[in-house]
Amino acid sequence: LSQDCHGVCNGNADFDVCGVCEGGETDPDNCVLEGYSLSFGTVDLAGGVLDIIMNNEGPVSGFQFNISGLTVTGASGGSASIENGFTVSSAGSTVIGFSLTGASVNPANGVLTNITFTDPGEELCITDAILSTPAGGGVDGLEIGDCFNGFGCMDMGACNYDENAIEDDGSC
Repeated sequence: LSQDCHGVCNGNADFDVCGVCEGGETDPDNCVLEGYSLSFGTVDLAGGVLDIIMNNEGPVSGFQFNISGLTVTGASGGSASIENGFTVSSAGSTVIGFSLTGASVNPANGVLTNITFTDPGEELCITDAILSTPAGGGVDGLEIGDCFNGFGCMDMGACNYDENAIEDDGSC
């Protein structure tokens, strides 16, 4: 005889992809991982839009980071402003978000905010990042994802084909 995730003999409750008993998550990319991290999600160089992904094992009450290699023209949406009412501001290369009501982003792994930008350079990098806790301190061990370089040769027949390129740099 076998037990389900609740320990019921011959029960039918299953774990979702994140290991939550009777959870509803089907995409493993949305599972909350241990620790805290910021990284790039979808990047649309031609449209001047990108997503910042945050994984946070605990609540986050504020954030600040820079993005080198572009000029930030706006920041909105995502779990910060849509779900938690954060005020999100941007200028130059800096993005900052906080709540005037004391709200926090609960543990999650998803889009923190959407960034609009102009003048993308050869490489985009998240730098000088800080996440704050409800107690007002910074989180320890914040990991920053890889820089983004989506330029390269997109001709699959060329000897310098770049499988990670999303925009042709004319080098083919």
